[in-house]
Amino acid sequence: MAYETLKQEIIEYSKSIGVDKIGFAPANEFAELKSKLKLQEDSGFKSGFEKGSIAERTEPARLMSEAQSIIAIAIAYPSRLKNAPKSVKGDRRGLFCRASWGKDYHHVLREKLELLGTFIKEKVEGFDYKPMVDTGELSDRAVAERAGIGFSGKNCAIITPEFGSYVYLGEMITNIPFPSDQPVDDGCGECTKCIDNCPTGALVEGGRLNAQKCIAFLTQTKGFLDDEYRGIIGNQLYGFDTCQVVCPKNKHVDFHLHAELEPDPELVKPKLIPLLSMSNREFKEKFGDMAGSWRGKKPIQRNAIIALAHYKEISAVADLIRVMQKDPRPVIRGTAAWALGKIGTREAFDAIKVAREIELDEEVIIEMEKGLNFQYVSN
Repeated sequence: MAYETLKQEIIEYSKSIGVDKIGFAPANEFAELKSKLKLQEDSGFKSGFEKGSIAERTEPARLMSEAQSIIAIAIAYPSRLKNAPKSVKGDRRGLFCRASWGKDYHHVLREKLELLGTFIKEKVEGFDYKPMVDTGELSDRAVAERAGIGFSGKNCAIITPEFGSYVYLGEMITNIPFPSDQPVDDGCGECTKCIDNCPTGALVEGGRLNAQKCIAFLTQTKGFLDDEYRGIIGNQLYGFDTCQVVCPKNKHVDFHLHAELEPDPELVKPKLIPLLSMSNREFKEKFGDMAGSWRGKKPIQRNAIIALAHYKEISAVADLIRVMQKDPRPVIRGTAAWALGKIGTREAFDAIKVAREIELDEEVIIEMEKGLNFQYVSN
């Protein structure tokens, strides 16, 4: 079979299963990416979530010995929340970033890739492929860029001509030498809005990210959040997308093409106080289908506590006192103590002092001292 003909058939089939963009790239080494990853590693800018060695992340043949080409796909997701509930005094809400709206995109894209793989298998004897979405060794962004899905923006996202950067990416390495597509020309030009609006300076330069300072990364960590970031995180429970929101390429971009990716307003803007007492089972039942649940409830609860402190939500004091007194996890207990001091009522300060007398964990005690150092405000 002529590979160009097969390629066109795959493109047509991809449209029928809800793939918004598809591109084809050679499976040769990503040499430029290799040097960039080495620089990231040497600079201490890695997140720690990366899978595989630098060689595995840049040499497709290490992942599949007969690798000849890579098929990249993209699916657009919404950027605006319809019927968003209000976050008001006494009933504050947190926020999941747009990339966590709707059904977990890992599952959605894997399903599309498996359908594509099955389709090709039925046409080509001996066809083999290796699919991956986000958690694989390959850089989804580097593959998408090479395959002509979009260009790599200064905000470290793939920006497509049609959907801006609001796209999920996935790919499959194949043993078929498909004709390659042409990369998209860079479209950022002199614009630096994403860099200028990054609140922590995580975008150290166009296209280069210090993951250790990125709010999106920090919301997913499980330990104590450094003091310098607690005032910046606001009400973010998971992820952060200011670098996409300010991008001119995303102006007026809002696509609602896939029912499974439509956000549930009560899930993506949940009430904060109920999160504090949620069991593992309740968390999984409520948020388990979202991408933002992958690290479990602990980071979400920690961030919810910080959000309540951000709002200085007096109605949460009783719940935070209970968390400080009874939660078995030092990070949650200590963050609650800090938040109580930040809110600053007499009841909060008195509770910290009492709990301080019986607390044994040194890190929690440090957080209690921080809480007690805040200025008292009247109830």
